[in-house]
Parts: sequence; structure tokens; C-alpha cells
Amino acid sequence: MTDRTLTIGSDSPSAPDVTALLLEHLADMHATSPPESVHALDVSALEAPEISFVTVRAADGELLACGALADLGDGTGELKSMRTRGAARGRGVGAALLRHLVDLAVDRGHRAIYLETGTPEEFAPARRLYERAGFVETEPFGSYELDPYSVFMVLRLAPHAQS
Repeated sequence: MTDRTLTIGSDSPSAPDVTALLLEHLADMHATSPPESVHALDVSALEAPEISFVTVRAADGELLACGALADLGDGTGELKSMRTRGAARGRGVGAALLRHLVDLAVDRGHRAIYLETGTPEEFAPARRLYERAGFVETEPFGSYELDPYSVFMVLRLAPHAQS
């Protein structure tokens, strides 16, 4: 996806600027949640074949955000490692990234996208972003368990129209 100011597409989690953003993301997760409640993936985990990793870049190539869609193998996906740089927040970058990942899930025929995010106040903007996109709270999914530091959300997707 490209518009006049943003380019959204596949990228490598091991690119130096991306790795720096992911390390910042992991540090923030550990600063706001106990270790057992941190479910963010590191660079090597984001390079797994079942994960599609994408970035948002400004027209000049500056990294603005990253995120991933993991294929859960059952016709559903999970959003992972969504992160927008502080300087890019409030400009629609996260919403554009989320739309791209949802479109990717639809293109792959997923019937739903799940996510886990935090309950502390620092996660409120992320929860609002997901709610505006149509995500609703749900029970833990996959290997997740109830956790006071986690909220689980799902977006049910309409089947892809056949042409």
C-alpha cells in the first residue's frame, strides 16, 4: 500500500532501524507488565515462516511503525508486535498499519483476527485503536490464559467474495 506520504509493505524484522523499534517495544512491555504477562515477540520469532512482518515508512524511508500477522493455522490470524514510533503517533499511522494487516488477513481467507494487548493505562490508546477498527473483547485464545495484565480481542471477518 502506498499513498503520497506512507509506504506499507513487507520488511525484515532484522533491519537495523526495525530491530531498534522492536527493542524499544519489548523494553516498554517489560516496564509496564510482569515478565509472565509480556507476549511481544523478539526479532527471531518475528522471522518465523508463519508470520508476515510489515512496516510503515515515510516517503523519505524513515521507519514510522511495524506490525505482524501470524497465521494460527486454523483459518485465523493474530496481530503481533504492533508499534508506532512516538513521533509518529496521533497521525493515523497505526490505523493505516492496522487496515493493511486486516486486508492481508482477508486476502488470506482468515475468518477472524485475534490479539492480546495490555490492561495498564499505557495500553489505552492501542485498545481504542483496535475498538475503532471493530475489535471486541473475547476470551483467551490459543495458548493464552486469563491474566489481569492482558485483554484479548477479536475481529470477525466477512468471507472473501468469490468472483
